[in-house]
Amino acid sequence: MKVDTMVSYTSLLARHWRGRRRGHLSSSPSFLCRFSSAPLSDTSPPPCLCPGCGVHMQSDSSSLPGYFTIPSTSSTSLSNSFPFLSSTFKSGNLSTQSLQPEPEPEPEVESEIKVKKPVVCARCHSLRHYGRVKNPSADRLLPEFDFQASVAPRLASPCGAPSLLLLLADASDFDGSFPRGLARLISASHDSHGEAWKQGKPSNLPRPLLVVSRADLLPRLPPGHLEEWARSRARDGGLTAPLAGIQITSAMRNWGVRELLDRVHSLAGPRGNVWAVGSQNVGKSTLINAMAKWGPAAGDGARLTESPVPGTTLGVMKVDGVLEGRAKLYDTPGILNPGQITTCLNRDEQKLVQISKPLRPRTYRIKVGQSIHAAGLVRMDIEELTVGSAYVTVWASSLLPLHMGQTQHASSLFQNHFGLQLQPPIGKDRVKELGKWVRKEFKICGNSWDSNCVDIAVSGLGWFGISLRGEAVLGVWTYDGVEVLSRSSLIHTRAAVFEEPGFSVSKIVSQADRASDKIKRVNKSGKKFDDGNAVKSSDPIVDA
Repeated sequence: MKVDTMVSYTSLLARHWRGRRRGHLSSSPSFLCRFSSAPLSDTSPPPCLCPGCGVHMQSDSSSLPGYFTIPSTSSTSLSNSFPFLSSTFKSGNLSTQSLQPEPEPEPEVESEIKVKKPVVCARCHSLRHYGRVKNPSADRLLPEFDFQASVAPRLASPCGAPSLLLLLADASDFDGSFPRGLARLISASHDSHGEAWKQGKPSNLPRPLLVVSRADLLPRLPPGHLEEWARSRARDGGLTAPLAGIQITSAMRNWGVRELLDRVHSLAGPRGNVWAVGSQNVGKSTLINAMAKWGPAAGDGARLTESPVPGTTLGVMKVDGVLEGRAKLYDTPGILNPGQITTCLNRDEQKLVQISKPLRPRTYRIKVGQSIHAAGLVRMDIEELTVGSAYVTVWASSLLPLHMGQTQHASSLFQNHFGLQLQPPIGKDRVKELGKWVRKEFKICGNSWDSNCVDIAVSGLGWFGISLRGEAVLGVWTYDGVEVLSRSSLIHTRAAVFEEPGFSVSKIVSQADRASDKIKRVNKSGKKFDDGNAVKSSDPIVDA
């Protein structure tokens, strides 16, 4: 090609793309159309419900829930639209033949259909890529999902297609995440319609299948121990209806997911309805996505939004591509449990409390008149003992700082260290916002020094494992409304090395100590304290 021809062609290209950036041209000119590798396809309109969370989608206002934008199909990159020109310009070998696109090979029959990426709402996009809600003000406008009025009557009804309920409970917070209200409703339905089923009348009673999620967060347990323990806790939680089975799973490690899917296929049949129900942030969507990898349409179905933010799923969603035949799988919004301590914490505080790594025991040898603080959220007092001492093992997030000391100093610890060394709550102001502390008393007994006999579980936080040979009276202090209960021990082992009195080794404690020492030095020297260069003790620390 001659030089003037090449300059003329490149100038036309540059003028065309300048015009597109300014909005003067809406499509490629005719002399470039023959170089395009494929025509641009129109983006199909989005569905009424977001495939990630189930909210009703709208494109009118970004300040309202369900806002979405259709991704642009036009490309602002010359090399992306004309890939055959990229290598030609880089090599400098420009010829008449190089301007002609290379003939495309005959496409195979299987690859003719290209799966389009589903359009999700802005909230799901932000949660998937950034781990946070894009517009918190829009979240406050979301209506509260009434599970009891919308879903529960359908689950308890004996009419219609057979229903299989996947009752999910978090292994690290079983009592706080187990759906007790729904369990009592299902049990009542079995009691009222059980006689009709025995008499041969049509009665498709719902069959509950207990699914324990996030089992990878627990240490290694004896075979069958977790299943029997979960069965006992579910019975104490109000589930008296016959269980279809218990499945231990971990979507992170892919434990028991394939076995769960096989069980669902055999129990639901080719036309049954399967409902995944549980408390907020129990891992329903994560488990369904893991099951979809083994389903008949593995990799082709829409992916549900996964996030540690509680309340990610906003509406009932029918999930395709997981079950075979005409069976249907539904993901439901998480049931709010007001007794969980995480419901009164903000997002930065929830990051410190939520258990995301395998649990590590922290054990204290404690006597009468001593107390253990778990951050600024819970305090356990040893008020009476029939023996000299007891062993207390804390099972909670490793990010939470602990403190063991004399009970008589608890008030000064509350005044001087809550919100600072003991986080969460983060900051002194948050301590006042969370309300007053209330005391709950527990009388326990044990028969072994070497293993935990009783657990004192705090909903949404973790539990204290107690080992002693004798009797004890414990006083547990926490914020009003937080559920605290006594239960049989889940993990019998304790730490090989005991913790020392005082504050535990923690980044939160060391950061607060540095900030406090700097303030004291500045005040002692009489210089003006620079807040911009100081380490703020109210800043949260999250160890990735």
